[in-house]
Amino acid sequence: MITCYLKYVIDPYKLKEFEEYAKMWIPLVDKFGGKHHGYFMPHEGASNIAYALFSFPSLAEYEEYRGKIKTDKDCIKAFKHAEETRCIFSFERSFMKPIFK
Repeated sequence: MITCYLKYVIDPYKLKEFEEYAKMWIPLVDKFGGKHHGYFMPHEGASNIAYALFSFPSLAEYEEYRGKIKTDKDCIKAFKHAEETRCIFSFERSFMKPIFK
C-alpha cells in the first residue's frame, strides 16, 4: 500500500471554494480504486495550509489513476474549479508507506 500525502497552500479567503474542491475529489479517488482518508482544513494555527491523504494498493495503481483522471469529465470539472476560483496557490505531493500494528 502507498499513501499520497498532499500539503496545500491555499487562499485563506477562499476556504469555501477549497472545501468544494475537496468534496469533489474524495469520491473520485474512491471511483478509481483508491481509498480517500479525507481533507484537513485549517482550524487553529496557519490559516492557509490544508492537507489530504489517500491510499492505493500500489504505486503502479496510483500511476494508473493519474492517467485516468486526465480524461474523466468529473476530474476535469474539479481541476477547472480550482483554476477558476484560484483557491490553491501551490501543493506538495509525497508518498508514504503506512505501518500498522
